[in-house]
Amino acid sequence: MAMAWLPREDQAARFAAEQPSTDARPAAFLDRDGVLNVDRGFTHRPDDLEFTPTAIEAVRMLNRAGYLVFVVSNQSGVARGYFGTEDVEAFHRTMAARLAEQGARIDAFFYCPYHPDGTVARFATEHEDRKPSPGMILQAMRDWPVLPARSVMIGDKASDVEAADRAGIHGIRIEANVCDLAAVVAGFLRQQPPC
Repeated sequence: MAMAWLPREDQAARFAAEQPSTDARPAAFLDRDGVLNVDRGFTHRPDDLEFTPTAIEAVRMLNRAGYLVFVVSNQSGVARGYFGTEDVEAFHRTMAARLAEQGARIDAFFYCPYHPDGTVARFATEHEDRKPSPGMILQAMRDWPVLPARSVMIGDKASDVEAADRAGIHGIRIEANVCDLAAVVAGFLRQQPPC
């Protein structure tokens, strides 16, 4: 099962539990490092959070369009012993708070701390959640009322697009750190019927 952190845990969990399947909504699954924030290589300290050029605007656009917005991120630095799960979650808390200050919201963060070459025994394994496997996306679809046919995964690696394909959703690959994410989101939304 993917490790998850919910920015507003009580409200988000209640929302997910109370929504009937007929209220399914499209979702945007966003990779984290290189897509939402500048990838500095195993980025994990809140002080190192720098959003990519139009990331905040892109998340706001998705929120306004009625999309659920999820982060799905491989975090092999945990398995490698560079930082712990508490560091990943502190980074996510900071990201959620800074987005909220700008009127943007991530509904839930899913991350995979596993890697087969890890040095931390608990996490040193291949895992179904590690992209290109679709585990984190599928977990979000089980936990939330997602409409897969209208959902999208946006990432900066081939593994992101492969995970999307394996989960049965559309995948878009962008250039890490510098892509105009808002323009990519606007282009995708123009092709979709309104929610």
